[in-house]
Amino acid sequence: MTINRKTLHTWLPFLRWFPLSREIVQADLMAGITVALLLVPQSMAYAQLAGLPVVYGLYASVVPVVIASLWGSCNQLHTAPVAMLSMMSAAAVIPLAVPGSEKFIALSIMLALMVGILRLVMGLARMGLLVNFISNPVLIGFTNAAALIIGLSQLNKVIGVPFPRSESYIADLASVVMQIEDTHWPTLAFAVGTYLIIVLSARITKAVPGVLLAVIITTVVSAVTGFEHKKQVALDAVRSQDEVTAIRLYENVSRQIRGLTEEISDKNSELIELEREGRERSEQAARLKGELVTLRSNLDRLKQENNVRHIQLHHIIYKQVQLDNGEVAFYVRDAVPEGLQTDALDWRFAAIQGEELTLSAGGAVVGVIPQGLPSFAIPGFDFEAMWVMLPAAFIMALIGFMEATSISRAIAVKTKQTVDVNKELVGQGLANMVGSFFSSYTVSGSFSRSAVAASTGAKTGIFAIVSAVVVVIVLLFLTPLLYHLPQSVLAVIVMMAVFGLIRVQPLRHAWRLDRFGVIIGMITFVATLVMAPAIANGILVGIVLTMVAFVLRVMKPRVEVLGRDSDGALAGMQAYGLEPISHCFVPVRFDGAIMFANVAYFENAILEAHAKFPNARTILVIGSGINWIDASGEEKIREMTGMLRDVGVTLAFSSLKKQVRESFERGELIDVIGEHNIFRTKDAALRGLARRHEIRDGNSVKACQ
Repeated sequence: MTINRKTLHTWLPFLRWFPLSREIVQADLMAGITVALLLVPQSMAYAQLAGLPVVYGLYASVVPVVIASLWGSCNQLHTAPVAMLSMMSAAAVIPLAVPGSEKFIALSIMLALMVGILRLVMGLARMGLLVNFISNPVLIGFTNAAALIIGLSQLNKVIGVPFPRSESYIADLASVVMQIEDTHWPTLAFAVGTYLIIVLSARITKAVPGVLLAVIITTVVSAVTGFEHKKQVALDAVRSQDEVTAIRLYENVSRQIRGLTEEISDKNSELIELEREGRERSEQAARLKGELVTLRSNLDRLKQENNVRHIQLHHIIYKQVQLDNGEVAFYVRDAVPEGLQTDALDWRFAAIQGEELTLSAGGAVVGVIPQGLPSFAIPGFDFEAMWVMLPAAFIMALIGFMEATSISRAIAVKTKQTVDVNKELVGQGLANMVGSFFSSYTVSGSFSRSAVAASTGAKTGIFAIVSAVVVVIVLLFLTPLLYHLPQSVLAVIVMMAVFGLIRVQPLRHAWRLDRFGVIIGMITFVATLVMAPAIANGILVGIVLTMVAFVLRVMKPRVEVLGRDSDGALAGMQAYGLEPISHCFVPVRFDGAIMFANVAYFENAILEAHAKFPNARTILVIGSGINWIDASGEEKIREMTGMLRDVGVTLAFSSLKKQVRESFERGELIDVIGEHNIFRTKDAALRGLARRHEIRDGNSVKACQ
């Protein structure tokens, strides 16, 4: 059996790269190394945004990068962790597990598999057109809101305070703002320094990414100055009973929260099993639903209480004291006994594990990153969690695909490539699916890295493979060097990346053309902010409103009775204040399909035209704006033809498109209306009707004009 070249490239699209020249390989090698210098710090930052240890960002920058480059359709598209999907991943999993826990990691990996399967199925079914359900104003409104949410969610890391996690992002952000007085100034200094390094380096030279320079410089400074400065001590080293009691309470409630989360998960699994057995209305199912309501309410209450408690504990400053017996004790700063010498550091609560208390007098750093490559492991399946996360997975599949295709098309304009959106769906789907077997969370195409690849001369997807190889080297040999990288540096990297996605000008431009669409985009923006952290719900609101607006427009298309302008052209009588063409016939332009949703509107339009011109004996429908007709439309035309004929009025049509004319023929409407009442063009219709009524009335042509 002979396989032609086109078929081979369909199944193995990377073959289009060959044959390779020395110049192409050199260009891809340099582009790949440059992109990798940006990829390493970005992937770690985005992993934290997803609620995962930073190493999972590196894991997601190996296998998925290679698979997407091999099976994608754009040579310069770089696929790996991105800010938007990282935030959406965290939002989807947080209701089911504690961020950073083993279950949270497992569910994040399973979510990547779900997103991959959805994208792959959409690509194989050639469903790339699904993105048309998201209008541009809705997408901009969602992107702007998500960028604000993602960027501001890093504020706590910039100033070094806790960020409470609850069902209300706005309330959580307000809690962070209220802690500004507790700002850790060295942490803020690292954040400001990172921003300045990135901005200034971009102005001075583009040979080395500013992000990489910031990571190197801040990591070295952090290590040299001892920025982290943590200490583990026994809880009884704190010499304040009130604070010890509060810390123990915080730990106990944290344990209760973990227990409730697991209990809710188990009961959800039981409920899904009952629904699978067809017993969703049984007494047992009703009992489980009631218990779940109570458990979720208790969980939300405990989370809110512990969030407040965590902030209060962090607000307390301790001073270290060396006692006469050699022991180290910690007193609340304002309650140090007189005569005791304290050190110069201000210590704050960081964490508690059993009887071991972690205090911090410095800032947060990345810490230990496991060395070695991700091993092959089949993702765990939690069917209860899968159904809960499915809506978010679908939105993530669409949003990620839209990001990837928009980047690909922008690059294709410059490189003259042909981008196949369905192939891109397949490539993105395979990247997430295969990546999930190697500890990867959800990935997609990156604006920044793809732009760098294109600007540095990448010719084929080999550049992406080179970037993955660099990440492998980092995982194998260089992770210890990243221990002292400040968390605030990663936060600034995220903030600068996502704030660059905020766009206002497209909405201003769209306001001139489609104000209703822009209003829906603004509603989407507000809904996304209000519904955060479940930001996927925000774009669902936008999609629903867009569909409602579309249906309303379909239900009420533009209908005009036409008159003749001074230059002889036809135009709307009411809109331009024109006189009627004739008193014997009425030309009506109907701009829309005649279908079930608007047949009543079509009927009203015809009857209104007849009411305004009661002496007219023909109503002419100019159908150049009618693209199709369904069974309901066909039946309504048949009914209207008979109804008007009974009162001595003829219903005529002109300018029908080929597909509409064929529908008339299949429905035998031509026999009902009469072949002589269907005209090829509007001019032929106007001339024919003028002659027809002139002869029938015995009047002059002028009487009909």
